[in-house]
Amino acid sequence: MALIQQPVQGTSSLCSFSRRVTSVPLTPTTCSTKRPKERTDKKSSGLTSTRHQEDPKRELSRILRTDAAVKSIERKANSEKYNTLWPKAVLEALDEAIKENRWQSALKIFNLLRKQHWYEPRCKTYTKLFKLLGNCKQPEQASLLFELMLSEGLKPTIDVYTSLISVYGKCSLLEKAFATLEYMKSVSDCSPDVFTFTVLISCCCKLARFDLVKRVLLEMSCLGVRCSTVTYNTILDGYGKAGMFEEMENVLADMIEDGDSLPDVFTLNSIVGSYGNGGEIRKMESWYNRFQLMGVEPDITTFNVLILSFGKAGMYKKMSSVMDYMEKRFFSPTVVTYNIVIETFGKAGRIEKMEDVFREMKYRGVKPNSITYCSVVNAYSRAGLVGKVDSVLRQVVNSDVVLDTVFFNCMINAYGETGDLATMKELYLQMEERKCKPDKITFATMIKTYAAHGIFDAVRELEKQMISTCESSGKKRLIG
Repeated sequence: MALIQQPVQGTSSLCSFSRRVTSVPLTPTTCSTKRPKERTDKKSSGLTSTRHQEDPKRELSRILRTDAAVKSIERKANSEKYNTLWPKAVLEALDEAIKENRWQSALKIFNLLRKQHWYEPRCKTYTKLFKLLGNCKQPEQASLLFELMLSEGLKPTIDVYTSLISVYGKCSLLEKAFATLEYMKSVSDCSPDVFTFTVLISCCCKLARFDLVKRVLLEMSCLGVRCSTVTYNTILDGYGKAGMFEEMENVLADMIEDGDSLPDVFTLNSIVGSYGNGGEIRKMESWYNRFQLMGVEPDITTFNVLILSFGKAGMYKKMSSVMDYMEKRFFSPTVVTYNIVIETFGKAGRIEKMEDVFREMKYRGVKPNSITYCSVVNAYSRAGLVGKVDSVLRQVVNSDVVLDTVFFNCMINAYGETGDLATMKELYLQMEERKCKPDKITFATMIKTYAAHGIFDAVRELEKQMISTCESSGKKRLIG
């Protein structure tokens, strides 16, 4: 089903990217259409809000009316007859769908938006949609959306081209990303800036195409575009995660020599994290001290990285010393900090120590999340402590923790390994009630468990469900 209707007058089909873009008029159509002021206050994830309100009843009534309007817009998106809708409701519905990464809904609402009598095309709206499609790995939809943008008479901005490059890069289509960059250089007032190049470098690093990173850097030099601190940090992080420590240090030396883009706390975290993840503990400690001498102060992420690295190396005393140092420096451990420590002790089989940390976490008022409970359940499962897995399940049921597919997979695996097929099945059914979609891991775990117990009818039924789920998730080409 086509979500975005192409105009009748004609734009011929895309034979190549450059051929399509050359049809754009040189005089840009204005993109400055004013829209109703957006809400900046975030919705509370719970039943009540702790934000100060002058009139709670009136505020709640307004929120409920707005939520109802947004849901109504999503229902009307499939209809052809609505073209005089309330602007605020339509725009908020679109923003909500984008924020939640629901790309199909976002494109339906965008199609509805285009039908409104007050609609005028805006580059900013298209940029938001491109970012969404990049996050959801939908390059075909992005190409069609770009074609639609041109047909509406908009001249793409630097942000639009940069977002499109990001879409292709995130989808491993580097050839298209570079083609977009090349065309961008030929468009007046659209020369790629340092942010454009940084986005492309980030995509290359994630795909371990460091040969292309050097090519981009050379191109930047030829165009007189200097690297920013973010650019350097992106390259450092890429080399570090690939274990290319010599290249990483060379880039850091260039960064320091540059003088304009000095190392910051993100640089520190990349360097320390790379050596820690690679098991190079001495190097990690050495660079941590060197950054201190450079005047770069650590943040909570730095300490979390140190704790994780020491934990992976089995250096538990140093883990504790980092936490003591945090307390002296008035850094409060976050849920991430506690999750790292709980996971570390759980994997090491130090159940009592893990439980001590778990209790301390709750005593300090740090709310456990699904990751915390997954780590605890995995530790109990490995130790054969089935009764304690039951205890965790009871805690979760009586809490307001937002559960996800990963948590259910963890619990299903734990009960599957103990042979408690009834509870395993009940958890699988609970996934649907909690709107957690089963994935390949869910099906593989249950199929393996039922097969081990010789229940092949259940195996066949799950295989059918798995195929059906994969097919339904594959039918996602909704534009054009």
